[in-house]
Amino acid sequence: MATKLHGARVTLRPATSADAEALTQILAQPEVTRWWPRYDHARVRDVLVEGSDTTVYVITLDTVVIGSVQYVEEPAGDYRHASLDLFLEPGEHGRGLATDAVRTLVRHLIYDRSHHRIAVYPAVDNDRAIKTFSRVGFQSVGVMRQYERAPDGTWQDCLLMDLLEQDL
Repeated sequence: MATKLHGARVTLRPATSADAEALTQILAQPEVTRWWPRYDHARVRDVLVEGSDTTVYVITLDTVVIGSVQYVEEPAGDYRHASLDLFLEPGEHGRGLATDAVRTLVRHLIYDRSHHRIAVYPAVDNDRAIKTFSRVGFQSVGVMRQYERAPDGTWQDCLLMDLLEQDL
């Protein structure tokens, strides 16, 4: 069971069905939809709130939901690692809150969940995400060609970045 995590400024708490509407509203904003397409209320509920293989936290600032950060774990011992992703209310961009959320979750994954490596896969032109992950200590590994489908249906390249425990 996921537990509440406290960052320097944000709090991460497990997502609940009561968060679905706030997350849907954030995901409907063009700056977020560009990177997180096709999330209507039903998909938010099915994937982010009730999904079974992803652990989803809402990012809160003074108890207000301002985004989400989630992770998936590879359980096989010889390949054990986690990957994460996030989105944030555009009005909160540029305040260091995404960096705080990522750093908080990475510390949890390394120190509490015993992962030695964390991976992220931002689109190659998502400069804001790449800068956020870099601030935490993630390093570029390489480009994954045609990795994910863009909102217009075309395939886009993503940047594989990872962080090892010693990079934190």
